[in-house]
Amino acid sequence: MPVPIQHHPEDQEFVATVDGHEAELAYSQPAPDTIDFTHTFVDEALRGKGVGEALAKEGLTYAREKKLRVETSCKFMAAYVKRHPEYQDLLA
Repeated sequence: MPVPIQHHPEDQEFVATVDGHEAELAYSQPAPDTIDFTHTFVDEALRGKGVGEALAKEGLTYAREKKLRVETSCKFMAAYVKRHPEYQDLLA
């Protein structure tokens, strides 16, 4: 299922709303060239439907486009990057 994701840079988050349920990928920018994905939340009703993965891809695509080094304080994001070697070159 395609997951509509909105980026709210002012709140440092990527947000998905599906069937009235929300999910988010929060981040910080500890340095101008670095993004740290700090927390992922997926509503119970959306779990197992690829929403977390869609948020991860969107955040990592953003990091690549902006030429940002990636830190993964969030355990979900750390595990996602570890399972997907195509993103490991982004790691700080």
